[in-house]
Amino acid sequence: MKVLFLNPSFKEKFSRTSRSPAVTRGGTIYFPFWLAYAVGVLDKENKEKKIFDIKVIDGPAEKLSKEETIKQIVNFTPELLVVDTSTPSIYSDIKNAEKIKELLPDTFIILVGTHPSAVPEETLKLSDKIDAVTKGEYDYTIKDLAYCLLNKGNLASVNGVIFQKNKKIIFNPPRDLIENLDDLPFASEIYKKHFKIKNYFFAASDYPMVMIITGRGCPFRCFFCLYPQTFHSRRYRLRSAESVVKEFEYIKNNLPEVKEIGIEDDTFTADQERVIKICKLLIEKKIKLKWYCNVRANLNLETMQWMKKAGCHLLTIGFESGNQKLLNNIKKGITVEQIRQFVKDSKKAKLLVHGCFIIGNPEETKETMNETLALAKELNCDSMQFYPLIPYPGTEAFAWAKENGYLITDKYNEWLKDDGTYNCVLNLPEVKREDILNFCDKATKEYYLRSAYILMKLKQVITHPKEIKRLLIAAKTFFKYLK
Repeated sequence: MKVLFLNPSFKEKFSRTSRSPAVTRGGTIYFPFWLAYAVGVLDKENKEKKIFDIKVIDGPAEKLSKEETIKQIVNFTPELLVVDTSTPSIYSDIKNAEKIKELLPDTFIILVGTHPSAVPEETLKLSDKIDAVTKGEYDYTIKDLAYCLLNKGNLASVNGVIFQKNKKIIFNPPRDLIENLDDLPFASEIYKKHFKIKNYFFAASDYPMVMIITGRGCPFRCFFCLYPQTFHSRRYRLRSAESVVKEFEYIKNNLPEVKEIGIEDDTFTADQERVIKICKLLIEKKIKLKWYCNVRANLNLETMQWMKKAGCHLLTIGFESGNQKLLNNIKKGITVEQIRQFVKDSKKAKLLVHGCFIIGNPEETKETMNETLALAKELNCDSMQFYPLIPYPGTEAFAWAKENGYLITDKYNEWLKDDGTYNCVLNLPEVKREDILNFCDKATKEYYLRSAYILMKLKQVITHPKEIKRLLIAAKTFFKYLK
């Protein structure tokens, strides 16, 4: 049975898997790791039984036009087509699927991802050419669906699937969350077999790199965060420290071209004892690979120091706002003083920081926006990002924006600008859409063109010559953005 996993062509370097899907100004393009894990589960099944002929197409990463993508799909003629999606690309994703259905009417087409997980019925009503969608984690859902189709079974038996039959939408029972994440294949093993690693890029890391997941879900309550609310739940589930270190070891031995590993858990450091255990194992096994991860401001200095010893060089963190009331409004669960202490400790541990601020939070004003910019300048991190609050369906942020009449459009393609970069779809009482977008541009320019920042970068070049290549790439991208 032929099964094709598709990350559809949309806009060049469009990252569906990033927490805010878009074309980034830094040129970052994420691995489609959720799709990859589902590929790996079916591939693992295939090693023993040799039942499935599996193909993967990543249109944005491979710079394929929609026509080229469809041609490859038709030539392969899959019986099952698994289509990754996102909110801003959903209309395009469905049009692509409709075209494929016209050419391959017997192909079963299922949409996966955060958007259909959040609004499955709404998604299916967009087209009668879509056979089904999945809700939540779909690693094992796709495997069960493939067997169901192969054996001409009853679709109603596949948990996690919502499908159309005789113009009716049928909701199967939800699939249980995956409890033993150690049973899943290594993402890096799947990349080696099915992906071209050099197609992917993270602006703050060495190239080429790979992205892996060591835990799913997040125990914190941020009201805007996409994956914990629509996909994995807020229940935190973890791979064992031994499993994580074994994947590092696999990368070291089998992917010698890889210069850095990105740990893309929503919050890798939620369990700091586990982080230290992973670090000690990496040191004990003498696995010397650079890595970065997503963290929170409650990360303590001791954990940072162990991370540095074990090869970590960069912490990516959502600061979100420089105003405490706004941090409370979005349920961030941190304080401005914690943010300051975090940055002080990261400098003591000699770790770089990529910080993110959201503009357009509940009760945002021009004064609070300026507080945020002032804090960003004070922190003086290695890199900083300012972007509008983007309320995705299924999140508390979306419900808040809709209930208060702040959403200025219900057309999901308007979640992006024409060039694929982030847009703002909110008008708030004190700040309007244009205010938010203009401030993000202003803040970015002011942050990077300060003498204090430029001096810090010059010192970095002198003391860490290996950083020159990364800094030149980042500078080139920034000046292109300025132009």
